[in-house]
Amino acid sequence: MTAPGDAFVGLGANLGDARATLLAAAARLARLPDTECVAVSRLYRTPAWGLEAQPDFINAVAMLRTSLEPLALLEHLLAIEREFGRDRAREQRWGPRRLDLDLLLFGDRVLDVPGLQLPHPRLHERAFALVPLLELAPDIRIPGVGYARDAVSGLESSNIQPL
Repeated sequence: MTAPGDAFVGLGANLGDARATLLAAAARLARLPDTECVAVSRLYRTPAWGLEAQPDFINAVAMLRTSLEPLALLEHLLAIEREFGRDRAREQRWGPRRLDLDLLLFGDRVLDVPGLQLPHPRLHERAFALVPLLELAPDIRIPGVGYARDAVSGLESSNIQPL
């Protein structure tokens, strides 16, 4: 086990009662071993990204302080997705989902191993993740990219509405 570090997890859903799912998933994150859920952003309604012909998503970001290593944390995130009924093997890429948990940042770590890239490789392109991230950490830097606030300034974010 390592010294605690801060990790940011993106939460998203657009099937079923997405709002209730995200609130329950955030509570589940707070029960991870060797992990404290420090804060959760507001919920935001956002248009679908990638495959646009689907319901809007509800998105948020959680800040965790954890002693878990990134791959161990990722395994817990995937297990939580399965608990909420997600089957990654059967779903369409960027399609509708009951729950999506993405490990966005883990301190200032840069990692590229099978199944996990840190920072999340498209974080700087996704206002739906950057807006709630900046709510929790207004001065956060994305390793290899720069300040998150600079990344979001070049993106369309007016269609991301807080609930």
